[in-house]
Amino acid sequence: MRTFLLLFVLLLPSSKTTPIVKEKIIVKKEVEVKEIKGMNEFLYAIGHQESGNRYFVINRFGYMGKYQFGKSTLRTLKIKVTKEAFLNSPDLQEYAMQQNLLHNKNKLQKYIDRFDGCKIDGILVTESGILAAAHLGGPGSVKKYFRSGKIARDGNGVKITNYMRRFSGYTLYL
Repeated sequence: MRTFLLLFVLLLPSSKTTPIVKEKIIVKKEVEVKEIKGMNEFLYAIGHQESGNRYFVINRFGYMGKYQFGKSTLRTLKIKVTKEAFLNSPDLQEYAMQQNLLHNKNKLQKYIDRFDGCKIDGILVTESGILAAAHLGGPGSVKKYFRSGKIARDGNGVKITNYMRRFSGYTLYL
């Protein structure tokens, strides 16, 4: 009986009841802010990597201008000018880069369609990364990479996969 009374007393509501207050819980919705990287940013980044965005540069291998074009690439793009004319025309260099991107996209469209958005060797493959890699090593080296895993390098030892990683995620409207 003593136990019963003890339980009864403990279970009785006390005269000092605390009111039940519902707390308002504020949930902050995290919004992912994506940096928009478009064609202008892509061209600036490639130009910076290649030449420090300097139009009048020739490297030790003879590659010229802001985007470091070789004579054979210019021939492929049907741009027939002297070295001096090319170096002294920023507009022509920008035109050459646009044409080169279009040419490489045409050559690599099958690989862009197949691998865009996939991760290969820890690299998020995107159209812009593929086109940057093609700018560095040519579309043939990019095809070889996707077919066999062989990673080409330029004359300075830079791997096409470095460009694929570094220039991934730009939105290009070609």
